[in-house]
Amino acid sequence: MNRYVTVKSNKYGLIFYLKPDVAFETLRREIEKTFKGTAGFFGKSRLAVSFEGRILTKDQEQQLIETISESAQIEIVCIIDNDEKREKMYKRAVEDVLEDASKKDGIFCRGTLHKNEVLESEKSIVILGDVEKGATVAAKGNIIVLGRLLGKAYAGMGGFADAFILSLSMQPQKIRIGNVKVRIDKAFQNENMSITPQIAIAVRDKLHIIPFANV
Repeated sequence: MNRYVTVKSNKYGLIFYLKPDVAFETLRREIEKTFKGTAGFFGKSRLAVSFEGRILTKDQEQQLIETISESAQIEIVCIIDNDEKREKMYKRAVEDVLEDASKKDGIFCRGTLHKNEVLESEKSIVILGDVEKGATVAAKGNIIVLGRLLGKAYAGMGGFADAFILSLSMQPQKIRIGNVKVRIDKAFQNENMSITPQIAIAVRDKLHIIPFANV
């Protein structure tokens, strides 16, 4: 690729390895040069990205996302956090709340999922942000939204009924756990939805949404 930026792909999206001792603007221009004219190749893909090799500020991350999106017409769904210290911090925070339930392997994603964006995982997903109305998150494991869940959430994909969906503000359009699904109508919403932490679980082929404090 070039000696400043190396790009690799995985099942979630793109990994950018950034040389640590190069000026940020140089890296940004290299990424712009690399992706310029590749819109036809990616075809307006929706991808997650991760940045490795150096610590970036939120403003720098945003600049790189805008550069990639504008150069290749890629919709960046979220940033996957691969910083080990930060991931351990996130895990400790989640485990303090969920105890053993959150200790399964999964991915941590920082950022908000916007309308028409889709995030999928073969494991569990922890989203440090919101899932907006019209967005979809799906996982074979659990789904934890440390923000508002306003869109669609599908946990336990493939029939794993022991999965759960947790959100700090549970107001989804549709949720599904394993083969148990609920389309949110007005009556259900008035009875079950909340702006306080709630968890959705499947019990005997019926989906229950209850305050997390009651678990």
